[in-house]
Amino acid sequence: MPYEVIRPEQLKGVLERLQAGIYEPIAELSVSAWVTPEPVPYGERRSGRPLRLQPGDRWGELWDCAWFHFSGRVPERAKDAKVVLLIDVNGELCLVDEEGSPVQGLTNINSEFDFSLGLPGKRVVLVSERASGSETIDLWADAGCNDLFGRYRSGTLKEAVVATCREELRQLYYDFEVLLETAERLPAGSARKERIFRTLHDASHRLASLTDERIAEARRMLAELLAKRGGDPVLTISAIGHAHIDLAWLWPIRETIRKGARTFSTALRMMERYPDYVFGASQPQLYDWMKRHYPKLYREIKERVAEGRWEPQGAMWVESDTNVPGGESLVRQLLYGKRYFQQEFGQEMKSLWMPDVFGYTASLPQLLKKAGVDYMMTQKLSWSVYNKHPHHTFHWEGIDGSRVLTHMPPEDTYNSPAAPRSIVKAEQDYLDKGVSDRALMLFGIGDGGGGPGEEHLERLAREKDLLGLSPVEQESSSRFFERLAEGAERYETWRGELYLEKHQGTLTSQGRSKRYNRKLEKALRELEFAAALAETAAGRPYPAAELEAVWKEVLLYQFHDILPGSSIKRVYDESLERYEALLRQVERMLGEAYAAAAAGAAGTAVFNSLPWEREEWLRIGGRWRRVAVPAMGFAAVDAAAGTDEPEPAFPRLKVSAEERTIENGLLKVALGASGGIVSIFDKEAGRELVQAGREANALRVYADDGDAWDFRQDYRAGGGAELSLLRLEAFADGPVAGLMLTWATGESTLTQRVALTDGSRRLDFDTKVDWRESGKMLRASFPLAIRADHASCDIQFGYLRRPTHRNTMWDYAKDEICAHQYADLSEPDYGAALLNDCKYGHRAEGGELDLNLLRSPSYPDPEADRAEHEFLYSLYPHPGDHVQAQVCRRGYELNVPLRLVDPASAAAGSAAAGWREGASFLELDHPHVMAEAVKRAEDGDELVVRLYETAGTRLRTKLRPGFPVSAARLADLLERDEEPLDLGGGAVELEFGPFEVKTLKLTRS
Repeated sequence: MPYEVIRPEQLKGVLERLQAGIYEPIAELSVSAWVTPEPVPYGERRSGRPLRLQPGDRWGELWDCAWFHFSGRVPERAKDAKVVLLIDVNGELCLVDEEGSPVQGLTNINSEFDFSLGLPGKRVVLVSERASGSETIDLWADAGCNDLFGRYRSGTLKEAVVATCREELRQLYYDFEVLLETAERLPAGSARKERIFRTLHDASHRLASLTDERIAEARRMLAELLAKRGGDPVLTISAIGHAHIDLAWLWPIRETIRKGARTFSTALRMMERYPDYVFGASQPQLYDWMKRHYPKLYREIKERVAEGRWEPQGAMWVESDTNVPGGESLVRQLLYGKRYFQQEFGQEMKSLWMPDVFGYTASLPQLLKKAGVDYMMTQKLSWSVYNKHPHHTFHWEGIDGSRVLTHMPPEDTYNSPAAPRSIVKAEQDYLDKGVSDRALMLFGIGDGGGGPGEEHLERLAREKDLLGLSPVEQESSSRFFERLAEGAERYETWRGELYLEKHQGTLTSQGRSKRYNRKLEKALRELEFAAALAETAAGRPYPAAELEAVWKEVLLYQFHDILPGSSIKRVYDESLERYEALLRQVERMLGEAYAAAAAGAAGTAVFNSLPWEREEWLRIGGRWRRVAVPAMGFAAVDAAAGTDEPEPAFPRLKVSAEERTIENGLLKVALGASGGIVSIFDKEAGRELVQAGREANALRVYADDGDAWDFRQDYRAGGGAELSLLRLEAFADGPVAGLMLTWATGESTLTQRVALTDGSRRLDFDTKVDWRESGKMLRASFPLAIRADHASCDIQFGYLRRPTHRNTMWDYAKDEICAHQYADLSEPDYGAALLNDCKYGHRAEGGELDLNLLRSPSYPDPEADRAEHEFLYSLYPHPGDHVQAQVCRRGYELNVPLRLVDPASAAAGSAAAGWREGASFLELDHPHVMAEAVKRAEDGDELVVRLYETAGTRLRTKLRPGFPVSAARLADLLERDEEPLDLGGGAVELEFGPFEVKTLKLTRS
């Protein structure tokens, strides 16, 4: 044979020719459709607009739905052949059985996807492995006019045919593909590489014509190469089928339910064909939708779970964002998530499944450990822009010292094609392969669902132990983590937050959703306390079922493409409407519970759900009154008392529109001509707080041409645009005085009530914005005369110190940081905190604190936040550092106002006597312990109290219940008993480590 040059591109051409010959259409299907704007059940499938369709005919617009009917007959000439249907309606399709239950999902071939990972489409439906030649086709399918990622892809019927499948050619195609790609990834000069190329080249000569004989001969030639085994492995890849499904993103929530049915039914069909196939899926919310909407499908899933081939994954109710949700929300994600899988499948989830979340709070390891979760999986840190995370396998340590074993698949994707390139990449890029012999692979089509197709499983069948590649085992992720943990002592530790150097815009985008989330978190905390108080004091039934339903819906909206603000407009139109309804429901229930708890009170009842006494000015019965309210209790105020007396005077409270000043006994504030603050003088400390020559509360509008996820890191380079001050007026209302300012920018207006209260160090900025800008970002900055190397940022169950310098690229990357109720800059003896009631995006550099108020990106929601907004932020100057000043308490007080219940409402609340006025329901004797939750146990009548240490120190404290208690126990976050506690003297003595969370169960006598 003359010398021949083997060209891989020519071999790829052979591969394409093999693929093109696998299916041969032999008959057209008759296609009818009934189109509706929203999904309708199977029983109403003919209720829509009827259509008869030919390939190329349009059937719908974006988000239209349709029931398709495919009918036809297998021709006689197909007798003894393998027969399939090829169906592509340029949308997502789910075939159903005669009961309307999902059978198999199909996806349009031209869905938007990273094609380097593979093709997302699924169009093949098996009719018979060996046809009789007379089969009748009569199929119904539920369709959505959108691709996997919500795009509109013309809504036309592309293909609906009966075809024969040349099974040996299909098998040859995968033989050829796996070997060709393996050879391409092998090192130059290796004998294995040259032998594969030569054999493929020789086989290609036999395949000039694709006769059965030549196909069989080519398969025999390749079989020897496929039979060569890899020997003793250094690294083993654990592979599990995966279909990451965003519960909303570029599609509405209702479409996710159908995506789940399509994806899960496809997984079940693939399990029938491939006995080694192990599939996993996370998010109890998704399973619960299947249970409610597709009970027959759900029963099939449960059978596969029991068999061990379907793995429920993850410990949270949804794959939640972890930056923005509050601490108790993360607890409830774990509580409801783990309970669901335990109750439905009898399995305890030991890993947190978070492949696509935009960074991870440093509070999370402790919550995971206290919920019985030992492992975490993600891959999102591979998206960081400036720095490469140094590990794929590591121990992650949180702010309290708790650690969880964390793994990031070294392929850096949850959409692996399971091809030889996947295996080679995993081995080459695995940062911890020197100490670990295991790595995880997640294969399949994700984000929009779909999951693995035949191509993934055919490749894996050939790659199981193929010479030249690391071996691949299909197994559950739980088994993978158990094996990974065997080498735990060899892995390094990463301490603190897992910060994603990307997607910082998600701390601010869709501000109304973030505000509702904060308000509902606080209202639910208060409702649970009020309901527990009313149950204990007045015997009022605890609304457990209603609370669980509200909590689960709030948790759904914390999904990592909803609460962060990165979904389409329809998602927010629908969720904002639901948020409003939920908040009304919770506020109504809260009022009823407090009314029952205050039954018999002699006057207006003022409730305080926080665990320290509060003394504040309140307007009651048309008069301002200074009211002292006990910790976790209420005070009764006679609304009529003193109405004949003059209103109290406030001589230390002064305001002047002409001088643009506000003053109380502690602070004097002066505004400049543009409305910014040029001076904040602390009278007690005798020091100026605003940097010389700068303005505080400097409102600036920056160009922001980013999307919902990101804005440019250098947005400040242009300096930002000042707002135009239109009006400035002084006001005084009892103990409150200040200036009302109105600004304009572009088509938008901003009104701000800048106020001081008598006796308070808090300078409030009560803000209303009618925001109509596009591609803009609104921020407020406070350049402070404070020198601090770190800012203390409130996070869930503690705080995190972040650098105020940019010494390294790691510091530079964290320019936008997350804080909840406060961010603080402090010297050892003095500082200032920026408090807020619904904002999360902050910046801290030098002595400047900066708050991101609003963004208006145009993708994926072209109208994002062009709306009316209300929010409150405050500057709180203080002596001492933020711990000595108890800034944590000030943040809670801003977010948890005192609650008033009028006497008539209280009297109507219950016939039984209520709680004792002036008494604390629960009393703590240490200022650095917070009661984050007081609720009834999920199972049983005990009272659950969740406490945490707020200052990062070690302490001892006593919890004294204000009601008879017969027993007390420590519990984990799932409320499982762990340790009995002594009730000596009617109090529980507790010892806390830094930022430690403790859950107690109290048995009421």
